[in-house]
Amino acid sequence: MFTVFGVTGNTGSVVVERLLAAGKQVRAVVRTSNAKVKATELAVGDITDAAFVAKALAGAEGAYLMIPPDLKSNEVLAKNRRIVDNYAAGLAAAKVSHAVFLSAVGAQAASGNGPIAGSHYGEVQLAKTATKLTLLRAAYFMENILANAYPMKSDGVLPVFGGGEGYPFPMVASRDIGATAADALLSPPSATQWIELHGPRDYSFVDAAAAASQILGRTVKATALPIEQMVPTLTKLGFSQDMAGLFREMTEAFGKGLNFEGKGRTLKGTTELADVLRRGLA
Repeated sequence: MFTVFGVTGNTGSVVVERLLAAGKQVRAVVRTSNAKVKATELAVGDITDAAFVAKALAGAEGAYLMIPPDLKSNEVLAKNRRIVDNYAAGLAAAKVSHAVFLSAVGAQAASGNGPIAGSHYGEVQLAKTATKLTLLRAAYFMENILANAYPMKSDGVLPVFGGGEGYPFPMVASRDIGATAADALLSPPSATQWIELHGPRDYSFVDAAAAASQILGRTVKATALPIEQMVPTLTKLGFSQDMAGLFREMTEAFGKGLNFEGKGRTLKGTTELADVLRRGLA
């Protein structure tokens, strides 16, 4: 039995799909019983509840762990630490032999990297358990660009806070993240490993705008906006002040050169940015 958290998200759903296709039993962790998920069984509950997490992990030979984003939380990092602590306690109690933890590019830094600080904490705390780990440091999600679908469609603008719109950097599709995680669960390592997962190549926001232009049949321009506009813009869109501030911190950190550390194995996904944008824009 494999326990998979985050099954209604873009990565966890792929992990479940791949494990079931391989003939494995899957316990899918969901918040509500009406979640539309195909799995061997469902575990319904809240991952901020330590007892529930321990029960969800009981009897599992492997697990996929991730920190679900909560854009409205005003205690983002504190909540993320509680979730990680629950995972660590659950792994130890259930004696799970191997777990994949979805981490992030830049997770080598303990602070100054916005919400990625939660991934750093996760790597450190989970490593204190006896469970072998695959620490999957994923690049920037290509799907994040689709959050700007409306301005791209309506105004022909892809906003880039803080500039740097022409600078190529690592991006990866969520489907490739889920596939890599599932592969690691199906073929666990002999010892804890780090994987730094890139896309097939680096892309810039100018590249993304060019791809969107082709898909939409209209000119889309990557347009730099002052970083000072980022927090008020995100809060107007429903982000909490805390999360908006963390996103600004992360954006500034990447602008100053935060990137992969060069630790462990480097893998590349196969999904091109245009394919991801086409599914969200066409």
